[in-house]
Amino acid sequence: MSKKITKKGSEPSEMEQARYINPLTDFGFKRIFGTEANKDLLVHFLDAVLDIDGGIKELHYDNTEKQGRAEIDRKAVFDLHCTTGKGERIIIEMQNLRQKYFRDRALYYASFPIQEQGEKGKDWNFELRPVYSINIVNYRFGNKTSAGKYVSFVQLLDRDTCTVFFDKLMLVFLELPRFTRKEHELQNDLDRWMYVLKHLAKLYDLPEALRNRVFEKLFRVAEILKLSPNERKDYDQSLKNYRDMYLIENELKNEIVKQKAIVRKKNADLKRLSIDFQKQSSALYNSVRILLEAGVSVQKIADSTGFSIAEIEQIKAHI
Repeated sequence: MSKKITKKGSEPSEMEQARYINPLTDFGFKRIFGTEANKDLLVHFLDAVLDIDGGIKELHYDNTEKQGRAEIDRKAVFDLHCTTGKGERIIIEMQNLRQKYFRDRALYYASFPIQEQGEKGKDWNFELRPVYSINIVNYRFGNKTSAGKYVSFVQLLDRDTCTVFFDKLMLVFLELPRFTRKEHELQNDLDRWMYVLKHLAKLYDLPEALRNRVFEKLFRVAEILKLSPNERKDYDQSLKNYRDMYLIENELKNEIVKQKAIVRKKNADLKRLSIDFQKQSSALYNSVRILLEAGVSVQKIADSTGFSIAEIEQIKAHI
């Protein structure tokens, strides 16, 4: 059977098999950014995000598992951790599912490459090299922001003057759901990278707006048919984990919606019961008042209405 040809840059139909790996899977992310052979892709991405003076001329990968200062301290395991030729530390994290304390986690992770700069066995003046924490977030993470703003740069500021207090720590948050630009609207390399991260798995060919040396290589690296049998097996498992993760999240969301609907119905039922009770109580109160005014004894009213003698006496006192 001949393979259906899709217009360049367009998305394959449901009947077509994906041509490129999903970069949001663990396998896809590491294949594109985490290998020596593709380090130039990572450098290009980091230059697009950070715009460091002079660019990144040299980069090497570091151990992604970091132990605390004592053996009992909790470890941190990064998606990627690297150091530039100037000694700048860079952490790259991909977060697909919402996490309540992700801000805390990002700051906690950033503390490891800060602490490990402490020099032992010699006088150290506490000078630090910059640390950058880049967090790619596949859900709406920040607070309400201006339309089209998908990247946030967070630094330590003076509260009153809003001037930078410490320029050697920066947390960057890239929110994929907030990136809504179409191919013809891409303005810079960061836009292009966001477009690739969000749409690569749905594309059939390299879009015109991405036709340069870097993205041409990326699309070659990401082609599923070029994976070895073992790599394809690893990718399939990674893709399954990614899909299962979202299935579980969607099931939880649906269950939450269902439970909220049940609670709303119960609250509505209770409100109706409360209103009915108030109406009945009001009608019964009027009946007691009428009986008292007619001279019926308190005891007889109590026997016929269910009110206590004390309650009837209280009503009588207000007539």
